[in-house]
Amino acid sequence: MITAAGLTFTYPGAASPAIQDLAFAVQPGEVFGFLGPSGAGKSTTQNILIGLLRGWRGEVEVAGKPLGAWGPEYYRTIGVSFEFPNHYLKLTARENLEYFRSLYGPDTASVSEVLALVELADHADKRVGEFSKGMKARLNFARSLLHRPRLWFLDEPTTGLDPVNAVRIREIIREHQGRGVTTLLTTHDMVTAEAVCDRVAFIVDGRIAAIDSPAALRQRYGKRVVEVSRTDASGAVSVLPFAMDGLAANPSFLDALADPTLTAVHSQEATLEDVFVEVTGRTLQ
Repeated sequence: MITAAGLTFTYPGAASPAIQDLAFAVQPGEVFGFLGPSGAGKSTTQNILIGLLRGWRGEVEVAGKPLGAWGPEYYRTIGVSFEFPNHYLKLTARENLEYFRSLYGPDTASVSEVLALVELADHADKRVGEFSKGMKARLNFARSLLHRPRLWFLDEPTTGLDPVNAVRIREIIREHQGRGVTTLLTTHDMVTAEAVCDRVAFIVDGRIAAIDSPAALRQRYGKRVVEVSRTDASGAVSVLPFAMDGLAANPSFLDALADPTLTAVHSQEATLEDVFVEVTGRTLQ
């Protein structure tokens, strides 16, 4: 659905490129994530792909067509949910969505449908200026789905949401993947990336450091170690590490499992954030 090679962009007046020589591909129906700290180049890349930034260098194709060859019809193909919601605050949620729905013609989802999707149906006739930050974010998310896009761009889709609504947003992303929608999201939220992304690209200082599935990255950089915890009568805890290779035939490990003071057994699989730090030498903050 998307291919990019040598993608480079420098903001006017900047001493160095915001992104440099990016190369990646997003397959049809895939959920692909750009992960990195603030200022890494995630949003710059997305803003190029949605047509907000010009003057970039390199090659980009979307749905088999050079990005520069697309005209206004591009915006019937893509949906965009920005990190910072932008609504008409004096209008109600319904009025906001009816306005944007009118820009796309008859082949759209209903306002009631998308409001129900993000659990805002009960607030349809409330002015958006009275909404909380999280409600505005969900309304923004709903708006991006009005015209049933084939390609969906999400910038930090769970920012500002409580855990329950963040889970719901992740569910909606997966539901739309099941309908064939291709999604490219940018985030520094590893929970969201782990939950929804088929593949992720680590981006730092405008360059891609690694691309793979979360599971493959964790396996590649994780420790093949199992830790067995024991607690004695005085409450003291001891932890014994065992190499995972040959574990089933390791008599010391089997003895530890039979020990009545055994309290826990944990594999030392790396988290996606652990992998990010190891690969890039940077944190996500």
